[in-house]
Amino acid sequence: MVFPERFSNLPEYAFPRLRALLDGHSPGGEVLHMTIGEPRHAFPDFVSNIIAANASGFGKYPPNEGTLELLDAISGWLLRRFDARIPAEQILALNGTREGLYNAMMALCPETKNGGRPLVLIPNPFYQVYAVATLSVGAEPVYLPCTQETGFLPDFESLEANVLDRVAVAYICSPSNPQGAVADREYWRRLLALAEKHDFRVFADECYSEVWRSEAPVGALQMAAEMGTDPERVVVFHSLSKRSNLPGLRSGFVASGPENVRRMRQLRNYAGAPLPLPLQMAATAVWLDEAHVEASRARYQAKYKLADQVFKGIDGCAAPQAGFFLWLPVDDGETATVKIWRETGVRVLPGAYLSRDVVGENPGAGYIRVAMVLNEEELQRGLEALRDCIYR
Repeated sequence: MVFPERFSNLPEYAFPRLRALLDGHSPGGEVLHMTIGEPRHAFPDFVSNIIAANASGFGKYPPNEGTLELLDAISGWLLRRFDARIPAEQILALNGTREGLYNAMMALCPETKNGGRPLVLIPNPFYQVYAVATLSVGAEPVYLPCTQETGFLPDFESLEANVLDRVAVAYICSPSNPQGAVADREYWRRLLALAEKHDFRVFADECYSEVWRSEAPVGALQMAAEMGTDPERVVVFHSLSKRSNLPGLRSGFVASGPENVRRMRQLRNYAGAPLPLPLQMAATAVWLDEAHVEASRARYQAKYKLADQVFKGIDGCAAPQAGFFLWLPVDDGETATVKIWRETGVRVLPGAYLSRDVVGENPGAGYIRVAMVLNEEELQRGLEALRDCIYR
């Protein structure tokens, strides 16, 4: 049987690798899972009631693009949060943003760019769907190291002009996963100016935008409006998974210019899985409510302070600007992960499993990722065990 060559070099998924690394070893204490970024804070109480009250909607095909009520709720949230006036027809409801991050590439990446195979810029470490989407359309991924020296964000300006001229899409995650770095206004200005100059789209993954330490991160739509950027230049993705602790609701959206959204909606007609009506109704109410977001954010802010206290005096171990991961420096991520598991029972993820080797270098090799999703008591116990195991 013949398989497509473009899938021969897919990145191996992190969690099967982690199981292969650890499952042959016994845990050295009570098991605490700090690997997966699955929010554990309570989601809004009203969600279950709305789904139950509208359960008859499971008997109907939902609209592919999202109900008008849901799209209007998202449009209103974008205006309140980012001062971005995005009408409903420029929004597509998603069955989780992973679907959108993949299908936007299918719908919008050209077959060629300036006479050659298009390039797609990917931050390294990265969310694996960026690379899989790139390979799916036959484009060439270019992995940009996100290191302490680059502020843990990709340095797009370091690329030569002839390379940038071949770029079709640049993925950017802000706040970043796993490091929690935030692109500031000047960073966005430079990136959007570069996209205009070299004619490429920016795919802005902003799923962690509502989990922050002291200041709400600026967004791509916000900066594009301020700069007067072509709305087709920016494609922005958001989700209720992290904002509202609803990863299982599978509700997100993509917003962009009218032509981009038309093309994505057209693809969705054939290759998408729209959110069931009762879930769309619940999502509508969730986008309209900020009280639960503020309550959850306050808990994360307390967790930042807790992490700062636990790792006080240890270089590079402070909690991030945003998001809910710690990106902790170690001599070797795999070795540290095994040691922590065998001696404490705490399960973390080697940073190299989220990154790609480029010219023999892996920017995640000297890190572990730790998800701060446990309750505060378990989190403190896990962080203290990890600290005492690795740093003392």
